Parts: sequence; C-alpha cells; structure tokens
Amino acid sequence: MQKQSNRLMAKSRLTLQFIRYNLKIVFGNRFVYFLGASLIFYLLVTSINFFTSDTVSIEGVYFHLMFPAFLLIFFPTSYGIQNDEDARILEILFGIPNYRYKIWLVRLVMAFFMVFWFIFLMANLSSILLIKVPVWEITLRLMVPVLLFGMLGFFFSTVVKNGNGTAVIVVIIGLLVWMFSGFLETSAWNIFLNPFVLPSGMSESVWANVIAKHVRTWLIVAAVAALWGLLNLQSREKFIK
Repeated sequence: MQKQSNRLMAKSRLTLQFIRYNLKIVFGNRFVYFLGASLIFYLLVTSINFFTSDTVSIEGVYFHLMFPAFLLIFFPTSYGIQNDEDARILEILFGIPNYRYKIWLVRLVMAFFMVFWFIFLMANLSSILLIKVPVWEITLRLMVPVLLFGMLGFFFSTVVKNGNGTAVIVVIIGLLVWMFSGFLETSAWNIFLNPFVLPSGMSESVWANVIAKHVRTWLIVAAVAALWGLLNLQSREKFIK
C-alpha cells in the first residue's frame, strides 16, 4: 500500500510539473497578463452595467462574457507554434513520435479547460452581481464560439507559423464575422448567435432547432480545423529550417 501511494504521489507530481511547464510554453509566460486583462475587461463592463443600466438581461451577460473568453484563448492558440520556437524546443518536439497528438492535443485541452472554468467563474459572478443566469448553460453555449475561434487560431498558426501573422488573420476573420452577424442575425450560420434571445414571431421549437443546428455546424468546423492543424504538424520540414 505504501509503495502504491508513493507511486501515485510521484505520478501526481510529474503530472503537475508537466501541466505547469506546458502552461508556461503555451502562454509564453504571459498567462497572468491575459488573465488579468480578461478580468479587468469583465469587471469594467460589469461595473458599467451595475451602476448605469436599469435592466440587465441574460442575453447581455452572454455577450459580456464572450470577449474576455476570446481574449484568454487567443494567445495560446495563435502563438503556440511561435512560443515553441522562441523557447527553442520546436525541433525537439518534432523529434517525439506522434508529436501532434501527445503534446499539442494536451495543450489545447488544457487551454480550453482553463477558459471553460474562467467563463464558469465569471458567469457565477454575473449571477451574483447583475442578474440570475443559468451558469452551466451559458458556459457551455459560450464554449461553441470559443472552441471555433480557438481552433481556427491553432489551424492558421500551423499554416502561417508566425504568431503575429496568425493574430492578424484571426482578428480580420472575427471582424468580418461580426460585421455580417447583423445580416445573418437569427440564422444558424451566425457564429455570434445569441441562444438566449428568442426572435419575435418564431416559436420556441423552431428556435431550438436553429440553436441545435448552430451548435452542430460550428463544432464540426472547429473539429475539422483542429484535425487539419494536427495533420499540418506532420510536415516537419515546413517548421524546422
């Protein structure tokens, strides 16, 4: 029993060291700054709504939480390849068999896991400070656009292989999508579709089908972007010069 407990403790320590090390690489030692910026933005928007707005809605909270979540996932997915190169471990990682699955897949899971709990925490704060919201539902709904833009950032980082170039592409895509979201409005193709706003003249059952199609469509796109990016990592020659 003592030996088993010692082994478990040793494995736990190794796992924590692995997670800490990869978080440093993924966030380029800038995680605290991005987390701080996300929290400041959230608290600023919450304060404005708390002191100036007469009515706060669930759909408003959904949009308020979206940008901080994007901000937190933006850096690790868009700058991941460049962070590996800056840390001088890119060539070492490409020497590991099944690099794309063993390392980067774990990093992506870690990044999205952290963003999920960040949204969950902020949703709970909103429920306390502003208006009662369905915390779990709003968190899971927000993870759809977060997963999409995060995976797009990862995919383009494997194509461009430069963090700044990837950031420009993702920001341009985000702005274009935001511009066209007004025209698409209640369409399932609207990435920024707010599931908590029931359009006038539309039944709840039809709206539920639109939301379900929206979730399926963009989760499939996110999965394709992730798989495509992982496949791009097979081409060692494109990354190692």
